[in-house]
Amino acid sequence: MSAEVVLKLSHDQALVLSDWLERMESSRAFAQVVDDRAVWSALHTISGTLDKSLVDIFSPDYVQRLEAARRRLLETLGDFDPMTDE
Repeated sequence: MSAEVVLKLSHDQALVLSDWLERMESSRAFAQVVDDRAVWSALHTISGTLDKSLVDIFSPDYVQRLEAARRRLLETLGDFDPMTDE
């Protein structure tokens, strides 16, 4: 099967995910969590696509933009807690 899958993210989601992937992909602990080598293909594609799409990562105020995006996303999550079943 060669059909493509298109993922749509808000700019804030893309920026935060790009930063997270950048930090995680170089982490030994993350490499241990990703127990299927084939998954790395998708992770590298997503990471590369985000890096090419986000000019913010080269901006002098990148850290401020990233923090603002995190705040906005956290506001939309409300009381969501990934550690609970709710």
